[in-house]
Amino acid sequence: MSLRFDERVVIVTGAGNGLGRSHALEFARRGAMVVVNDLGGGIHGGGASKSVAQGVVDEIKAAGGEAVANTDSVEHGDKIVQTAMDTYGAVDVVVNNAGVLRDASFAKMTEEDWDTIYRVHLYGGYSVSKAAWPHMREANYGRIIMTTSVAGVYGNFGQANYSAAKLGLFGLAQTLAIEGGPRNILCNTVAPTAGSRLTATVLPKEVTEALKPEYVTPAVVLLSHENCPVTGKLFEVGGGWVSQTRWEQTQGVFFQDDFTADDLLARWGEATSFENSRHAERLSESKSGMEERLGGRVELAPQKA
Repeated sequence: MSLRFDERVVIVTGAGNGLGRSHALEFARRGAMVVVNDLGGGIHGGGASKSVAQGVVDEIKAAGGEAVANTDSVEHGDKIVQTAMDTYGAVDVVVNNAGVLRDASFAKMTEEDWDTIYRVHLYGGYSVSKAAWPHMREANYGRIIMTTSVAGVYGNFGQANYSAAKLGLFGLAQTLAIEGGPRNILCNTVAPTAGSRLTATVLPKEVTEALKPEYVTPAVVLLSHENCPVTGKLFEVGGGWVSQTRWEQTQGVFFQDDFTADDLLARWGEATSFENSRHAERLSESKSGMEERLGGRVELAPQKA
């Protein structure tokens, strides 16, 4: 076991069941002090129970590990991080995993459906990361994992709210990777497919049983380790499969002068051909056509420490 987390403090949100529980148990097995966060509510966001997080803490301690329970909502990230500070005096790793579902077609989706998903997934990921950020900056060290979804990357019927929030987490992670880099705060995003209370509502039973949460955890652990230099990346993980996903961009077309929709139509095949495609690693690299227009480098997103 070369990837140890001795003396590291790891917060895992939504750690009472499924993926979060698997992550928390493995971090503890590798020597981490784990803050097991879980409100203990239902898959649709209602209810609460202190026993859910405490049950995982009891498992960890029975195996000789160290953990503390936190039952605050991820909307109150400051309270979750304060538990880490009060108990262990630091926060080194944050795994934003908590989630709920409110599936409905867009035509039938209510504002409550939209707001509930936003507040747990996107705002929750922001709130916990924001509270941990100053402690990580002061320590010049941090690892943050965002849990997105293939629904956010590719879309999925009945999950407009979930897809929007999940892709928003990836966007948040990309900027945190840029801003955190100078302070050794690395941030990556994982899109897991695993059997859980959430996926059981949309996947057949035989599929969820084959997709163990434990098949996702190794990627989360590796990306959270102090010796892992990777940041700002997206990984699809599940069923024993680990893959990095990235945006692909066509070469596009460039017009020297004013042009019309008809001019674009005439070159539409060229604009949309992925032959000799490219993969921009940062915002400025994605704007080569604009750079050509302006005759030089376009600094659209200046970086500040």
